[in-house]
Formats: sequence, structure tokens, C-alpha cells
Amino acid sequence: MIRINLLGQARPKAGRRQVDTGAALPLLFVGIGAVVGILVLGYYYHSLQTQLNDENKKIKTLTAQKTELESIKQQVEAFEKQKATLQQRVGIIEQLQRDRTGGQELLDMIANTVSRTENLWLSSLTRKGNNLALEGSSATLNSVANFITALKRSGYFQKVEIKESRQDEKNVAIQTFTFQISAEVAPQQAGPSPQAKSASAPAKTGATPPAKKG
Repeated sequence: MIRINLLGQARPKAGRRQVDTGAALPLLFVGIGAVVGILVLGYYYHSLQTQLNDENKKIKTLTAQKTELESIKQQVEAFEKQKATLQQRVGIIEQLQRDRTGGQELLDMIANTVSRTENLWLSSLTRKGNNLALEGSSATLNSVANFITALKRSGYFQKVEIKESRQDEKNVAIQTFTFQISAEVAPQQAGPSPQAKSASAPAKTGATPPAKKG
């Protein structure tokens, strides 16, 4: 439809609508803040994830080392047990050798000492390692003292002690004394001295007198 302006006046031009920027700025700042926050959180998450991966690797390494150390520990414990067993066996063998070495000589020496001591006899002799326990009887206490002195001078013992000595009340007819003696055998390398051997050897009789000169 055609319109005709009869008044002859110019029509006013339509003006442009102004945009309200006051409400858009806060939204813009919120969006920028959200983007920055997302970036910061992403970086923080990436850092934590990297640290977590590193810690997991360390845990795996330490776990492997722990397993290896436990295996080594078990091997060491097994070796220590074997070592203790071998040491015990060696000790038993050495003890048997010590008991066997010189055992007959020791018995012979004690038997000779008893035979040379008047009015004294043994009723029991027990050996445990290097320790001897002797029990016996005698007619006098002097015989016990002489027997102990002979044992000390033999060189076979490094310690001789009397444990008990008392009168035998069971034997009323004859006065006798019972005694208990403990003796510690000397080390094998400290064998009987030449003086002890000569003292323990029985005296030879019927020796040929030296020939007279001239």
C-alpha cells in the first residue's frame, strides 16, 4: 500500500537501540574466571597425577628391594643355622678326641697313685669333659691328703679340690673315712712334666750297681 504524506513534513528517522553492556561484563568476568580456574585445576591435577605415578614407581621399586632383602635374610638365617650345626658337630668331635686322647694314661696314672697311697681305695670315678669326680675311702685323713698332693704333682690336673671328707659311721668295727674329690684335667698340650712322669713311674728293683774302678 502506498502512503502519501499530505502534511509535507519529513518523517522522523528510527533511531538505533542502545545495547546494555552493564549486564554483560559480569558474565564475561565469570566466564574468564571459570576458564582460568579450569586451567589451574587441570595443571594441579596433572601435577598430582605425575607425583602419584612417581610414588607408585618408588613403591614398586621398594617392594622389589624388600622381597630381595627378605630372600637374602632367609639365606643368611639358613647359613647361620648350618654354621651353628657344624660348629656343634665340630665341638662334639673335638670333645670326643679330647676324651679319647690320654684317657688311658690318665686312668693308669690315677690307678698307680691309688696303689702307692697307703690305706686308700676308690669306689667311684666319673668324668664329664675335663672334670673328674672321685669318691673313695681311707683309713686316715693323712692318706686323703697324700692322695690329693700326689694328684696335684702328677701334672695331669690344673685343679684338685676336696669336696667332702667325713668318718664312715656305717663301719663300726674299723675307723674309716669317706671322701669326695673333684679334679680338672689340664689341657693336653700341658702334659705331665718329666718330674711327674718320673715320680709316677714305679721304682726299679734289682738294679745293677756300678762297676768299681780298679
